[in-house]
Amino acid sequence: MSIDRLISADSHVVEPPDVWTARVPEHLRERAPHMVRLEKGDAWVVEGVPDPFPFGLVQCGGLPPSEYKLWVFWEDVRRGAYDPKERLRECDLSGVAAEVLFPSPRLQNAVMQNRDAELQLACVRAYNDWLSEFCSHDPARLVGVPMLPGVGLDPALAELARTQRLPGLRGVLLSQYPHGGVVLAKEDDALFARCEEAGIPLHLHVGLSGSPAGTPALAHSFAGAFTGAFRFYDPPVRTAELIYHGVLDRFPRLQIVLDEVDVGWVGYFVEQLDDRYARQNPAQKVKLELVPSAYFRRNFHYGIVKDAFGIKNRDVVGADRILWSSDFPHATCDYPDYAKAIESDFAGVPDAERRLILFDNAAALYGIAAA
Repeated sequence: MSIDRLISADSHVVEPPDVWTARVPEHLRERAPHMVRLEKGDAWVVEGVPDPFPFGLVQCGGLPPSEYKLWVFWEDVRRGAYDPKERLRECDLSGVAAEVLFPSPRLQNAVMQNRDAELQLACVRAYNDWLSEFCSHDPARLVGVPMLPGVGLDPALAELARTQRLPGLRGVLLSQYPHGGVVLAKEDDALFARCEEAGIPLHLHVGLSGSPAGTPALAHSFAGAFTGAFRFYDPPVRTAELIYHGVLDRFPRLQIVLDEVDVGWVGYFVEQLDDRYARQNPAQKVKLELVPSAYFRRNFHYGIVKDAFGIKNRDVVGADRILWSSDFPHATCDYPDYAKAIESDFAGVPDAERRLILFDNAAALYGIAAA
């Protein structure tokens, strides 16, 4: 088996305490997300979220499970989570040539569900500015996916244009539809058109913030539940929504990356969509240019973290549509020995397809030429 070159198409930062307090306009700083010190450890306080929330599990990748802790103090956070120089050193230790970076999901969701348009937009812009600063340390190896606000089409289009000019940033992260909320609207077409025209990949990380189709509430109540096992809940709804509303017929070159949801669920889902579409009365069914499964092979990419089943059944969407991800520095990553997990999960995969998933697909999508 050849020695692998790796690009992680979905890794994360851990936001430092001053991301927002140092960057939002002065009159909003008291309302901006900020860190507080409590007896058990440090935690984020975000307007609209009733309790401070800790961040220990978003920076413990590579530790044995016995050392996972929900509560930590900021000075104990691994430096590579927020320091780009140390981040690249950790990449070198684990054989990762480049990373595509996303925010801490809980902070992302908290910011995006705040309906104060001025505050949300200020927080989104501040995060994107910080992410650009982080990636500018080595933009050939650190690629940041900026957040997009969800408080109106004009602010979304303006932030899209602004972030594509910032160093180190590529693509855009859709946390809610640009007009606002989690229900698709016709005015969102303006953003889809711009992304298609400029070749900007649109990202959904796990799902839309606040979506009722996301991880079911009951899953959070199970004793010892690992809710990451339910992260494929929202993508079937979103993909079907985009298909049946004709978005992918109007914008056939639009590329959408479904991050951290793996790909093993797609085979069953597209089989059912095609079967039911074929059974509908021709006079009544939505007129699509393609059968539903064809859009999954043409318009979507799939970020996998741990999905040996999906890799084995990769032909459903094609090896050219799958992006390997480390999820570093979250608890689910295999840092620093990615090679061991890859050898197991990719058993029997031809070298050419293996290279596509581990490196070439991400290099092409994000314009990465890292050695």
